Amino acid sequence: MSITRPLALAAALTAFLPAAEARAADEPPHTVIRSEGPIEIRDYAPMILAEVEVSGSMAGAGNTGFRPLAGYIFGANSSRQTQGSDEIAMTSPVIQTRSEEIAMTTPVTQTRGEAGQWRVAFVMPPEWTMETLPVPDDPRVTLSEMPARRMAAIRFSGGPNMARFEEMTGELTDFLEREGYEIVGEPVYARYDPPWVPTPFRRNEVMIEIAS
Repeated sequence: MSITRPLALAAALTAFLPAAEARAADEPPHTVIRSEGPIEIRDYAPMILAEVEVSGSMAGAGNTGFRPLAGYIFGANSSRQTQGSDEIAMTSPVIQTRSEEIAMTTPVTQTRGEAGQWRVAFVMPPEWTMETLPVPDDPRVTLSEMPARRMAAIRFSGGPNMARFEEMTGELTDFLEREGYEIVGEPVYARYDPPWVPTPFRRNEVMIEIAS
């Protein structure tokens, strides 16, 4: 991202530093098979997610869901290996999908449902398995497995804005239809930065599962 106002450069760089550090979190293993500007087609390996269902606006639900999930990875859990708790490395992105679609097409992501229900999920580091991950202390947090899948993603910056999410969903859908891809999943909102990263530097994506 370029900074066009020289007088703002020092402040902008200061704001950028925590964003850069926050992005050091690992991403789920994947292979980029096509790149067109802000759009990528990726093959993802199987992964495990810790997820929680919450209600509210898009932004409110994302922040509400972040707290119990962050608590889980930072020690609000019971180890299966030892007495005590385990700390789990932070990964990105945080993902959201409509809860109504969870059981059918996207069981591990979150978008908005008719009743304002959302599912927020953290991706677990690949070295963990369902057998070794600690048990969440918070009963709202559940663990689930996601199989390997092909995803289309479009990248954009800014905060959790429903109008922007829908705009980028439209752009990605138009691209996929124009290029002949078969859409097989619902739109997923992915956030790569924690809430304290300055809004202009936040990396967001809309992701849609497509046929392999």
